[in-house]
Amino acid sequence: MKKNFRELSLVIVLVLLVGAVSIKNPSFLSLGNFAEILKNNAVTMILALGMLCVLLVGGIDISVASTMALSGMSVGLLFKFNIISSTPLGFLIGIAIGAVCGLLIGVIVGYGKVAPIIATMGGMYIFRSLAYVISDSQWAGADALRHFPNFALGSFLGINNCVWIVIACYIIFFVVLKWTKFGRNIYAVGSNPIAAEISGINVAQVKLCVYTIMGTLAGLGGVLATTIYASAMPSMQLGSEMDVIAACVIGGVSMSGGRGSVIGALLGSLILAVIGKALPLVGISAIAQNTVKGLLIVVVILVNVITQRAMKKRSLERREM
Repeated sequence: MKKNFRELSLVIVLVLLVGAVSIKNPSFLSLGNFAEILKNNAVTMILALGMLCVLLVGGIDISVASTMALSGMSVGLLFKFNIISSTPLGFLIGIAIGAVCGLLIGVIVGYGKVAPIIATMGGMYIFRSLAYVISDSQWAGADALRHFPNFALGSFLGINNCVWIVIACYIIFFVVLKWTKFGRNIYAVGSNPIAAEISGINVAQVKLCVYTIMGTLAGLGGVLATTIYASAMPSMQLGSEMDVIAACVIGGVSMSGGRGSVIGALLGSLILAVIGKALPLVGISAIAQNTVKGLLIVVVILVNVITQRAMKKRSLERREM
């Protein structure tokens, strides 16, 4: 009931936000505009799913932007120097690079028992540095990438290819987290890792899998960003990990683990995407946009904390009665 209420409140916020902006700029309600919003925010929306899983087990990953840069830069260079020419192969290579990065983080966090913030901070610097090393101060523009950016321009049944990938990812994660044993294990580890271990769940293995999933999606995100923006450079997606975390937090995902949903991550991503598109339309500067995002995150966290305390208080009162 509480989760449904939270998701309903996010839907209301999203509708009010779209309505308010549409009054100022009627063209905001057009289907073309929403299609563009979904396409341009496809990377954040996909990575929000991985971050959801990481946060559910009580972790965090601030290395995702660096993983994207390494993945996107690697694939971009492969196209630039004519080593590969196949778009599907480019995606597979980028995803594989991300998976390896996530696997390394997962081993350190899951089996090395290193704090997630420390492990992923190390990964953030290492993966970004590797992106600069392999690029050798070069970058891959639209001409160097040749036909690869056409993927982001293409569509199927009138829906952009990038949006189809977003839809597929959300369906898969919704099913996995809601109806599979692995999904239940993720929630169990985040809610109480000691109890999960006692019940027979391999906590270290679950964390390893979760971070590998995060890395895999980051690899996919890096390749998608390369096709969407028709360029690959070592500084790409710098700082975007904050948007991914913000999308989850706005969507009601608990930073302490065990609470959150795919629907919440989706709504949080959409709210963030609408804010990013709407604020420039109403004349708000880029600096002010970050301020608005920051205030929104703080407000959401405060509301979540107050709600949790109220629920705990009611639960204690019922037990005493």
